[in-house]
Order: sequence, then C-alpha cells, then structure tokens
Amino acid sequence: MSALRHIRSELNGPGLAQELSARTIEAQIGHTPLLAFKNITAHLPEDVMIFAKAEWANPGGSVKDRAAYEIVLQAEQDGKLGPGVTLMDSTSGNTGIAYAMLGAARGFKVKLFMPANASPERIAILKAYGVEIELTDPLEGSDGAIRAVRELAEREPEKYFYANQYNNPANWQAHYKTTGVEIWEQTGHRITHFVAGLGTTGTLMGTGRRLRDYNPNIEIISAQPDSAFNGIEGWKHIETAIKPGIYDEAFADRNLAISTEATYEMARRLAREEGYLVGISAAAAMVAALQVANELAEAHKPGVVVTLFPDNAYKYLSESFWQEQA
Repeated sequence: MSALRHIRSELNGPGLAQELSARTIEAQIGHTPLLAFKNITAHLPEDVMIFAKAEWANPGGSVKDRAAYEIVLQAEQDGKLGPGVTLMDSTSGNTGIAYAMLGAARGFKVKLFMPANASPERIAILKAYGVEIELTDPLEGSDGAIRAVRELAEREPEKYFYANQYNNPANWQAHYKTTGVEIWEQTGHRITHFVAGLGTTGTLMGTGRRLRDYNPNIEIISAQPDSAFNGIEGWKHIETAIKPGIYDEAFADRNLAISTEATYEMARRLAREEGYLVGISAAAAMVAALQVANELAEAHKPGVVVTLFPDNAYKYLSESFWQEQA
C-alpha cells in the first residue's frame, strides 16, 4: 500500500471519525471548570467554601450555550426547525450569540430582538455572525424585546421557529441534564447550597431540580436585582417583569436582593484580587454566594456554596465602572 493510500485509509477509519466528531462546536458545550477563591473568601472558616462554574469556557462564551443547544436539538427532532425556517427569539445577548453560533454550525438562519442598550460588544459579536437584529426600546428592557418577537411570531408563524427561551421547557431541561450533574460530581457530592440569578430562570430551575433529586437537603437560593431599575444585565426583577413561563416562584428556598453597586464593586474585586475578569451577572452571583457563606460562618455551620458565572467581562468592558478605583 502506498503512503498516500495508507493515509487515506487512516483518515477514513472509525477511530479518527469519532475523534473529529468530538471536536465539533456542539461537543464543546458543558463540562466547564469549577473555580475556587483565595482572597475574597480568606475570612471564611475552612469548613465554609464557595465555588463557581466558569461558564465562559463554553464555545459561545456563556452559560446560554447549554439552553440554546437543547432548544435547537428538540426543535430539529420535532421538525420545527429545518431548511427554510429561521430561528427567532428575544435576547439580552448571550442566548442570541449561542443561537448564532449554532445556526452557523448547523445551517439555519437567526433573527433576534434585543434592547438597544445591550452592550456594544454583544451587538458587534452578533453582527460578526451575520444574524438579523431588531433593536427594541431600551427603556422597556428585555420585556420590550419579548413583546416585539411575540408580535412577529403571531403574524408570520410559518416563516419562523420562535425559540421562546423564557417559556421553552428545553431551557431548564438543559441544566437538569448537564449543569446539575456536573456540579454534583465536581463537588464530590458535598454541595450544600446552590445560588443562581434570575433571568430566564432556566439555570435555577433545571440545576436546582437535579440537585434536589440527588439530595433534597441542598438549599436552593435565587437572586435578583433589588429594584426594577438596575444595572445587572441579564437578570430580571421578577416582581415587575414579565415572568418566564418556566419559572416556579415557590421553587427556591429563599430569594436574595442584590444591589447594582455591590455587583460593580464585586466585579472589580474579582478581577483585581482573584484574577477572574467576569461579567456583571457573574459578579452579582458572587455577591449572593458570599452573603450565604457569611451567614453560615456566623452561625458556625459548615457548607459548600456553589454558584455559576454566566460569562466573562469581555462583552462589558465598555462599562465605566471598570475604571473606578477601589
């Protein structure tokens, strides 16, 4: 056999085919690392620990890759998304980026509605993917984008697959299948508290359900902005916002209200004291997780508190608070 024929034979072998399939965009979603902290948590006793999932390790740069992939998979399996059909949804940015990435990889078009005050970095990324973007009234926030996409979905249902991330069960199911399993395994089954911010609420509902299946004693804690007008991009003030259909208000054991000021301060601290340059909602999640850990320490109780960092700071560096000194 000639050298060339031998190479062709090796390329066509099942071993290489399996290896190459494991390198696709979709195969890189999930299995994100669990981060620890040294300085911000230095005051805590040894038996109180905080960890966070580094979701920027997903190929689209955020936790939303998980939900978007599950939504796309189920839509394809149900025959709702295929040739000639455009995926459409409202987004504050990260889910839209995940849709755009998957659309490019799997061959479908994407149309997105998002608030005009979304970070310029997010808008630039979406334009780089070539998706169609409709910018909505910034004063209406994510709710304005939701209303706009619903109107178009009602007018032209045959043209679009409305992914509907706020009401699509595939959103929370993605986290039930992946995120909750990973956290349980990565903590060696020792997690005692799970903290998640409220946006679409898929992370809280899916991860929390899986963790409760493993151990009903795990405390599930939700966190949201402390007012309707806030600077925590990606989170919802549930009392004044359109409530996601997948959200169960009675699910979490308790809810924490997080201020924008504390969030911005934490974002700077994580960058300057830990080396983690995280996004705004990630910093807010750390504020909430630290509050839970401090409560445990004050009560002289042990605990393993886990939260989730949805993305890193690269899509928010145009925000002025980064320039402030400690």
